[in-house]
Amino acid sequence: MVRSRFGQSIQMFLIENQSLFLFAIILLTMGAIFGAILVNSLDLSQKQELLGFLGYFFTNFDQNGISDPSLHFQQAFGHHVKTLLILWLLGMSIIGLPMIVLLLFLKGIIVGFTVGFLVEELQWKGMTFALFGVLPQNMLVIPAMLIAGVAGISFSLKLVRTRLLSRRESIMPYFRTYSFLVGCMFAIMIAAAVVETFLSPLLMRYAIN
Repeated sequence: MVRSRFGQSIQMFLIENQSLFLFAIILLTMGAIFGAILVNSLDLSQKQELLGFLGYFFTNFDQNGISDPSLHFQQAFGHHVKTLLILWLLGMSIIGLPMIVLLLFLKGIIVGFTVGFLVEELQWKGMTFALFGVLPQNMLVIPAMLIAGVAGISFSLKLVRTRLLSRRESIMPYFRTYSFLVGCMFAIMIAAAVVETFLSPLLMRYAIN
């Protein structure tokens, strides 16, 4: 019953906010493209510095793996939780709407820059590392951020309608739905932290070897 209700809520949310999802996906894609372009703007010294750090990471990781998986899980999950909390809080204010847009765009930039740098400098090895080390957790993180971000934008727009344009409609039903959706994304972020801590290191070790 609970699973069916959850599925119906997600389905209705996706249908009602198709245009916002399209906008958010385009925004993330533009951010990823911009991040990949930024790689070309790095000078030689900056690239060498990043390559030195990357080489140190590969060597250290190959020898020791993740020294403290529990600490790494706490840090990864803490980072994802902070992101969701920020998106949730921004969605509850009208002025927070552009900040949600900015956060989604920045996420695209980070992913695009990371993948672009790995592929440009390490070619096929970089692509393999990006697929094994960057993609797995982001397959969960990005959809969760998309849903939370779109939910925040949608709720901000409803605040405009109920508080500025029409005072007859109650905002509480929308707030409950919004909080429920963001809360569900916490479960996805737990899964992403587990993947980042336990699955990605195994895949990265395979890619390094």
